[in-house]
Amino acid sequence: MWSRRNILAALTGALAAGTLGGCGFRPLYGRSGGADLSTILSQVEIGPVRNTTTDGRGVARVGQQLHNALLDGLSPRGPRGEQIYRLVVTLDESIASLAVQKSADATRADLSLSSSFTLMDLRTGAQLYTGNSRATSSFNILNSEFATLMAEKGARDRAVRQLGDDIRLKVAIFLKSNPDKR
Repeated sequence: MWSRRNILAALTGALAAGTLGGCGFRPLYGRSGGADLSTILSQVEIGPVRNTTTDGRGVARVGQQLHNALLDGLSPRGPRGEQIYRLVVTLDESIASLAVQKSADATRADLSLSSSFTLMDLRTGAQLYTGNSRATSSFNILNSEFATLMAEKGARDRAVRQLGDDIRLKVAIFLKSNPDKR
């Protein structure tokens, strides 16, 4: 037996499908022009990530982590075909204290990673797309120095994953929206 709720849900779904089809909506990972987006993304070569922060707190490794996150996001099964594009990324990290006790000791901090990136065509050397991305993750500053370092490391790992996902999504949208650049 159909309830009012089921009928209303079916009508709403049909209306949404009709509306999205009429406005030119296309799923990001659907096929268009015979090219699969995952195949196109696997043709992006990721250059070494350059760090601009020089505070010596393990930031050099963050560039390597972001590089690996981008590799996993853009081509999880490895490159398929010829490398057509190159992604050049610059990374910067900062930490800001948030909660401060009366004794002037910080108890919470925000770790921010910001990046600028450029997608280049390897065949022509032309810059196809430039963008910026930012990720922020918080952590507690504890009495134990080791615990604080582990909390900071966890925050850095979360921010790197978030930044990598954001860059991958922006590059995917650009490549999907501009088939003439492929």
